Amino acid sequence: MGKVAFLFSGQGAQHKGMGMEFYHADDSVKQMMDRAEAYRPGTLEQMQNGDDETLKQTENTQPCLYLADLAAAMYLQNQGLQPDMVAGFSLGEIPALAFAGAYDAQTGFELVCKRGQLMGAASKNVDAGMAAILKLDDETVREVCGQFEQVYPVNYNCPGQVSAAMLKEHMNAVADTVKAKGGRLLPLKVSGGFHSLFMDQAAAEFAKVIPEYSPLTMPVYANYTGEVYTGSELQYQMNHPVLWEKTIRNMAAAGVDTFIEVGAGTVLQKLVNKILPEAKAYAVETVAGAQEVLGC
Repeated sequence: MGKVAFLFSGQGAQHKGMGMEFYHADDSVKQMMDRAEAYRPGTLEQMQNGDDETLKQTENTQPCLYLADLAAAMYLQNQGLQPDMVAGFSLGEIPALAFAGAYDAQTGFELVCKRGQLMGAASKNVDAGMAAILKLDDETVREVCGQFEQVYPVNYNCPGQVSAAMLKEHMNAVADTVKAKGGRLLPLKVSGGFHSLFMDQAAAEFAKVIPEYSPLTMPVYANYTGEVYTGSELQYQMNHPVLWEKTIRNMAAAGVDTFIEVGAGTVLQKLVNKILPEAKAYAVETVAGAQEVLGC
């Protein structure tokens, strides 16, 4: 049997009720989430009952999803499943680092709250959003984006899927250009143009609050490079592309044949299926889903 990787969900996967089953099923998860709630009152209510509009706001999305991601990973670990390495998609990289011991869970939560605040403020300065561009190769996506001012390819998700950050005023024209090339544009449930130059100021401020890391207990793969962390990659993540396909391929080259998405939704599981059809990929966002994986 090959190695196991945990993949921590990113923004866009959030939904009402995420993570709360683990809160009620595991005492250590409950303690972790209660400490977070004491620091940011109302977070658990947003996780349990937040509507789509509330959860789409990045200053809410990030703290809530951080806890959902970490709760699922902790539950699996407490049930005896220990991954060999981890990665997180965008926001998910912060709980991945916490899980791997870079900092404790509460420090990570406070960090992600600050990240959400900074990115939320940056989003209010410019009317930008994101969309997935489907069915086109990476080079064609870069060509399409290059035809517009302030349209950037940012997340290299899998073959035939790249997300772009852009001014919302360009969304329809970009969609038409993508369609003319044989592709399709799908707007994403996020509140800003992340992983692009729109986030430069927020990234500069975020770099000032990143804590010094403790030694990692397992390899963590960085969005910025698609390779194992060497120490400073997080400060560049917010305003640079996410190299997700490269990350998954590098993890497979390191011996991973089983990928388990932890947190919310099945986005990363589906991306793994497209990148590595031969790999085993699961998504764990409920206790029943965790027990199914544990029984494999």
